[in-house]
Amino acid sequence: MTRIVAGSAGGRRIEVPTAGTRPTSERVREALFSRLEHLGVVSGARVLDLCAGSGALGLEAASRGAAEVALVDSARGAVAVCLRNARSLGLAGVRAVRTGAAAYLAGAAGAPVDLVLIDPPYDMDAGTLSEILAPLTRAEDPWLAEGAVVVVERATRSGEPEWPTGLRRFSSRKYGETTVWFAEPSGADD
Repeated sequence: MTRIVAGSAGGRRIEVPTAGTRPTSERVREALFSRLEHLGVVSGARVLDLCAGSGALGLEAASRGAAEVALVDSARGAVAVCLRNARSLGLAGVRAVRTGAAAYLAGAAGAPVDLVLIDPPYDMDAGTLSEILAPLTRAEDPWLAEGAVVVVERATRSGEPEWPTGLRRFSSRKYGETTVWFAEPSGADD
């Protein structure tokens, strides 16, 4: 059973797709969002949850006060679950989009986002993850707001993501077989 950890929907259950997803554990979400709230990047934030699955990460952000959340997943079933979860929790400002993460980021950014949550399948290869990360730092029509945080959750055995130019890791946390990587925009001099 998967639940929202805290905030306006804290303790409420959410649905998980029947196949093809691995929801982030409550323990990891609790620690992750404690860190993100300490960094001041959740309340009022514009959030992208890429490879959303059930939407647990993005819905947790919305429950904790994020202003806008886009749940992005390529699987029809996952997007349907995301929509049902958002509706049942009554969280405003949440939308679900059916497309691949790289395809979504190839489009227009609109207003820059404050928080990007990426929890791809653990078997996703480093090259595919790099294709998702690279557009975040594009110069024209940028995705990231000043002070934005990018979070990547991976199997510990997968190692650190290959960060594109313009994005730098500032921390990581290991939770058993899961490692959460934190990155931020970096200047050309970094």
